[in-house]
Amino acid sequence: MDGGLIEDESHNPDPIAELIENYNELNSSVIEELAEEPSPLEFMRYVAKNTPFVVRGAARDWKATKEWNVNFLKDFLKHETVNVAVTPHGNADAPTPHPTPSSPLVFAQPHEEDQPFPVFLDYLTTQSSLPAGGEPIGEVRYAQTQNDNLRHEYLRLFSHCLPSIPFARIALDRDADAINLWIGNQHSTTALHKDNYENIYVQIRGRKHFVLLPPICHPCVNERLLPSAVYSRKTSSPTEAANKEEPASSPEADGSTSSPSYLELKVSEQKVPFPTWDPDRPFKNETEYSCLACPVRASLNPGDMLYLPALWYHKVAQSVDNEGVCVAVNYWYDMDFTGPLYPLSTFVRSVYKKELRGEEEEKEEEKAVNEQDLVDNAEQHQRLT
Repeated sequence: MDGGLIEDESHNPDPIAELIENYNELNSSVIEELAEEPSPLEFMRYVAKNTPFVVRGAARDWKATKEWNVNFLKDFLKHETVNVAVTPHGNADAPTPHPTPSSPLVFAQPHEEDQPFPVFLDYLTTQSSLPAGGEPIGEVRYAQTQNDNLRHEYLRLFSHCLPSIPFARIALDRDADAINLWIGNQHSTTALHKDNYENIYVQIRGRKHFVLLPPICHPCVNERLLPSAVYSRKTSSPTEAANKEEPASSPEADGSTSSPSYLELKVSEQKVPFPTWDPDRPFKNETEYSCLACPVRASLNPGDMLYLPALWYHKVAQSVDNEGVCVAVNYWYDMDFTGPLYPLSTFVRSVYKKELRGEEEEKEEEKAVNEQDLVDNAEQHQRLT
């Protein structure tokens, strides 16, 4: 045997670091921009490579892009009541510090309540017009139900968008499993996470700012088991509300504030595996591999379309338009679990966990991941039926 083909193992290379470095050498960290929508065949090449792209102006001629200003939406949905996610800082479904020392970081889910759509939209625009600062004035409200809401809760608006993205429908041989509408202002953010969907994201108003990481970067994101917690609204006297950790008095459309209330974070015994590293704060909650991550960044203008491949980690911030809102629509197509992508991403997770965690903690985390997969699959089945 040719000795030159035998690798010298004396230096004990780190296989995880080599994997991430090799990926970075072979793949650009600059997102590809297309001037027009790809054909189904061209799209399948991106799906096969698990590589994102942006199509500038792909939805510029949609009725939604042309007509969905604040006055139109308020009048068109003036009799509708919609589900609204409420948080104190725009931190829905995000790792959040908890005031109790025994639980320094929890997975915080929003308080949800129904509000008349015009009241909700007036709140967003009023809050957006207030003087800019580090923290939002009042609680943060976001229409973000991820349950196919454009074909249910916002059905009246559905005909203003495409029923499916043609190149994705033909290439993947299926219609979208869910089509979701997102309405918020600059104070709402989406923490770094991943989804088991091929995602086509369409910007309608305002701008979205994405930070993307490929599935191979699992060792970079410091996924941890976090206690699950949910915000709930509590009413109180002004003095009691002022003393609470999460005050939530809020500006109304006329500039006044609502009745004194606060958002209380209730922690459960359930634990959720979730990334805790933020690419925009690289030296907080980092792992030894975080420095190897090369984030891909993309900003969407009205009419732009993003292909976000399955299992890619993504963090999202947003900017409002001159009316104080940010509106987007996304199409979720269930990923194909056959082929190498899902098994390889699971393998990377397993190798990393075995390297860093003790056996008992590893078993606990594996159980939590499996339970979360069951929940995700049940929610997906519910959408399909």
